[in-house]
Amino acid sequence: MKKSLVLSAALGVLSLTLSAGALAQGSGAVACAQTDAAQVSALFDRWNSSLRTLDPDKVVANYAPDGVLLPTVSNKPRTNPAEIREYFVKFLKSKPQGKIDQRIIKIGCNVAQDVGTYTFRFKDGGTVHARYTYVYEWVNGQWLIAHHHSSAMPEVRKQSGISS
Repeated sequence: MKKSLVLSAALGVLSLTLSAGALAQGSGAVACAQTDAAQVSALFDRWNSSLRTLDPDKVVANYAPDGVLLPTVSNKPRTNPAEIREYFVKFLKSKPQGKIDQRIIKIGCNVAQDVGTYTFRFKDGGTVHARYTYVYEWVNGQWLIAHHHSSAMPEVRKQSGISS
């Protein structure tokens, strides 16, 4: 009797252990893509290089299919690839090139944020100083822009420095 009780208890524990393992596998546990700050910085470089091609489709390829763009020089949020492309068709005519002025990078599980300020130079010699946020997501084995917000700095820079 004692042996069957011990055997029943052991089988019960084994059954619970196997059930818990099956539940964990079926729960959709996600593996986190490995990345670091240098790789996240390179994502901006990839995007900026796509601007140099002057091909809006190459720029749009950096965005997730459900990515959102809140652009610097448009009041309209762009919430799908066609709208993002429409923005870049016009924006690329000015041959923009961005340069990061300062940034903060934060990395999570399959998500990374690059937040800071950048300066854009254009073919006419003009510049725009702006704040930015890129939120990248790991999608189908690659880092894509899920959210991109860019807005011109509210305070105008003076010759002697930044106004306050």
